Amino acid sequence: MKLVPLGEKVIVRQMDAETVTAGGIALPESASEKPSQGKVLAVGDGKLLPDGTHAPLQVCEGDKVIFDKYFGCKITLNGEEYLILNESEILAVVG
Repeated sequence: MKLVPLGEKVIVRQMDAETVTAGGIALPESASEKPSQGKVLAVGDGKLLPDGTHAPLQVCEGDKVIFDKYFGCKITLNGEEYLILNESEILAVVG
């Protein structure tokens, strides 16, 4: 099954939580938290404007993005976890 976002929605796969700190200390799973970074897998057509056209999104497939971890809708499909965000919930694109 394929996910196709509508309008100004973006589908993101969150990056995995770090299991080892930069200093080499191993973190237990209970202490690790999923980061608020991910990779854009799909984007919608954009916001529908009054004249019937779509405003293009500023992010595109393959972009690495930073988002607020308290927003979005988490879903699981075929054993994979995805996050559906509005484009406005994305804070930055990592270059």
